[in-house]
Amino acid sequence: MKRTLAIAGAVALAASIGFAAPAQASTKTGGACVQAGLGTLKELGLLQAAAQKKIDYSTLANAETGPIFADLEVGSNFSLGQVVKLHTKSPELFAWCR
Repeated sequence: MKRTLAIAGAVALAASIGFAAPAQASTKTGGACVQAGLGTLKELGLLQAAAQKKIDYSTLANAETGPIFADLEVGSNFSLGQVVKLHTKSPELFAWCR
């Protein structure tokens, strides 16, 4: 059931990013990028799961189509702190920061 919810969340995230990304003209950096990522997780009801390292970010990653533009191995359950840090160092990896 939890796996199904994570996959459903990933699909919803991909769909929402797919519609939102073209409307954004400039790249968000630093705090704006972090806030966009946290806001996306919150909107999808995934923020608590992210804080508990219960999101496999490989389900959201595709180096070519996004919404996370990277190749990640299955089981990429990063801490929320690691993901926040990555938003500040490499905002181009996230569709919601573009």
